[in-house]
Formats: sequence, structure tokens, C-alpha cells
Amino acid sequence: MFTGIIESFGQVVSIETSGTNRSFRISSPISRELKADQSVCHNGVCLTVEETGETWHRVTAIQETLEKTNLGQWKTGDRVNLERCLAANGRLDGHFVQGHVDTTGICTATRDLDGSWEFRFRFPEQFSGLVVEKGSIALNGVSLTIFNVGFNEFSVAIIPYTYQHTNMNQMYIGNTVNLEFDIIGKYVVRGREVGSQN
Repeated sequence: MFTGIIESFGQVVSIETSGTNRSFRISSPISRELKADQSVCHNGVCLTVEETGETWHRVTAIQETLEKTNLGQWKTGDRVNLERCLAANGRLDGHFVQGHVDTTGICTATRDLDGSWEFRFRFPEQFSGLVVEKGSIALNGVSLTIFNVGFNEFSVAIIPYTYQHTNMNQMYIGNTVNLEFDIIGKYVVRGREVGSQN
């Protein structure tokens, strides 16, 4: 379980393909503190650490993950948002994030508001029931509040700290982002669907 509060940047330093899998070597300030078999959120995707070095760690994404997230578009040099799992005695400063990406979205607009930034995203229509005004979403692993909700669009506002400490500062129109909708909302929608069938 994660919170959507990003701990550190990572940078993709190498990519290897084996069959339908793709392995990424990530350089980051927290890599030396990681150990094999540990779960770490990478751009909102929970991945298992397979190997570590003094300044890097390696993770592998299988075909299902590559198809459902933006990991298949990663290139060497790309910045990645990193978060270790929530400690049992930690504070939940964001919201409950599983690291299980539901779908991807596309950035359709950006605005520099001279002190904050606003981004608008479009997502697949079948997820529209999971997006509510002032609700929570994990966007590339970042816990954000959504507003100005349309049928399959929403906006987020980014404060300076978040802009400087996540890869939102590299977000441009046309970029693909990983989206994980609020787990509580998903249970509510599923409960209604099951209830309507009985």
C-alpha cells in the first residue's frame, strides 16, 4: 500500500528486453536503501525490486503491465516518480494507493498560473463513474485532487512543491500518464453493479 506522496525521482539508465518482458535499471537517491523483493511504486506502478547497486536498482515489467501503463513508452533518461510502501506506523498524507494502475490518460491542456500549474487529462469513458469532483486520483503515482470533471476529462492543480519534486514538471500535451482511481470509489461502483444484478 502506498500514499501517492512521492519520495524521490529516479532516472531510467538502461532498458533490456527479454521475450515479452522489459527490465529497467533505475538510478535514484533511495536505490542504495532498497533490497531485493521489496515493492516500490514507479510512476504509480507497484514493481518488485530484483537487484540493487550503490546508486541503482532493477525492476521488470511483464507484458500485461507494459500494455496497461506508460512503462512501455519509457526511454533512457526519463524521470520516474518513486515511492516506497507505507510503513505500518506512517502517516497517510495522500490517499490509499495500491500501485495497480487502472488505465492511462492523455494530457490535453496545460496552464501556467504564475505560482501554480493546471493540467487537464482525458481518459477512457468506461471509467467515468470513478471520477468525482474533489475526489482523489493517483496520476503517475502522485496523489492529487481532481476538479472541473467532465464525462471523460478532469483537471488537477499542481502546487510549486509538487511541481518541483515530481515529474509533473515534464508533463506536456499529448503525454500518456498512469491513472489509478480511488479504491473506495471502485468498491462503491462494484457494489452497485452487483446489487443491480440481484
